[in-house]
Amino acid sequence: MSTPEKTQPTAAPAPPPTSRWRPLILRLHFYAGIFIAPFILVAAVTGGLYAIAPTLESVVYRDLLHTDSAGPARPVSDQILSAQQERPDLTVTAVRPATEPGDTTRVLFTDPSLGESKRTAVFIDPATAAPVGHSTVYGSSGSLPLRTWISELHRSLHLGDTGRLYSELAASWLGVVALGGAFLWAERYRRQHSRNSDNARLFTVDRTARGRRRTLGLHGASGAWIVVGLVFLSATGLTWSNHAGANITDLRSALSWTTPAVDTDLTGPAGHSDDQHAGHAGHGTSDTAATTEAVDVRQIDGVLAVARANDITGAVEASIPTSSDTAFTVAQLRDPWVFSTDSIAVDGASERIVDVQRFADWPVAAKLSTWGVSLHMGVLFGLVSQLALLALAAVLVTMIIAGYRMWFQRRPVRSGASPVGRPPQRGAIRRIPPLAAVGLVVVTVAVGYFMPLLGLSLLAFLAVDLVVGVRSRAVSGATPPRSG
Repeated sequence: MSTPEKTQPTAAPAPPPTSRWRPLILRLHFYAGIFIAPFILVAAVTGGLYAIAPTLESVVYRDLLHTDSAGPARPVSDQILSAQQERPDLTVTAVRPATEPGDTTRVLFTDPSLGESKRTAVFIDPATAAPVGHSTVYGSSGSLPLRTWISELHRSLHLGDTGRLYSELAASWLGVVALGGAFLWAERYRRQHSRNSDNARLFTVDRTARGRRRTLGLHGASGAWIVVGLVFLSATGLTWSNHAGANITDLRSALSWTTPAVDTDLTGPAGHSDDQHAGHAGHGTSDTAATTEAVDVRQIDGVLAVARANDITGAVEASIPTSSDTAFTVAQLRDPWVFSTDSIAVDGASERIVDVQRFADWPVAAKLSTWGVSLHMGVLFGLVSQLALLALAAVLVTMIIAGYRMWFQRRPVRSGASPVGRPPQRGAIRRIPPLAAVGLVVVTVAVGYFMPLLGLSLLAFLAVDLVVGVRSRAVSGATPPRSG
């Protein structure tokens, strides 16, 4: 009778090696979290408020935006003339006709007493052509004072160009911090999953964990859910910034990615349209040279009819020229669930189409930019996008608080030498291949040049790192390690 062979216990699989990039990314993520997170926190709080500003605006200014009058709308020209009687001291420049029963028409005036990109709006009841009030509006979105105040808070903390440095710094680092954190979290999951650990979680929190592990789980899982949204907010937010935004504008111009504009010049050759509805242009044509006489605002009714015949419908803004050598323009507004914004230029005297710009013909980059800006502003999908952005801001705030809590939880409890945790180990740059390190330096310099605040703050991090190294040397008397 043979005895069974003894089975040897199976050795646990060795964990996969840690990525050489992890120490460097961890150290960068740590410093950015300590020094830049306060700016991102402020941007998240103000951005969440800005996201729901359109809804707040519709409630606060209901008396200006809506009317209870019933009946057919008066001609838009009559509504403009009524607004001009209300503000005869100003020059009318545009009108946004009411689109739905119960909405008011918005007649816009230039006002030298206001700041840049601000206009005075007189709100008209379309059924009676009577003014219902007036207010200051800002930008192409036509935001009213409450939304404008929130916008400027988010953009500059009401500190002018100096305050805009805060939002640019936050936008510059947000994408870097998000992608770095996603890499670290995925690397941790990979190692845990390879060991068949029950704690391997990517999108959920281990509820059995305690202390710092529980906080880390909340921080990492939250980031895994919103990393794409954070990168999107970073990229679109930079387009509004002073320094990086200017570089983005120059790059788009160099690549012919700018947003096309209709030609409004009436002094050159007669314009034309390739639109199939161009035959509905108007009642007659005019071959006479345009003059610089004042424009009759009563031409607006015919201009709007031409625009409607050429499928420029829905919510639009019709720009009124200051002289007759310039065409009227009618452009669709970036309203909720509107994914294309066509525009048309029309000679008001002859109702001849001068130029048409179709959104379908825009460069892809210009389309993406328009959609991105609308989504960032909480406009593209209306209330849905506003609530999504508000939730994104709330999760981001939670992540930042959890990050600082982890820093506190890493403090040396027994010795009490520090009230917070120590930075990750230095010398991380030495762990990556030399060729990769050279490439990293080149890319960092290029990105720092394109995004100056990112580059300058990164230099500040390196300076802090050197100071920490020198201080550690002075305390321990050890040979100073290399900076990483």
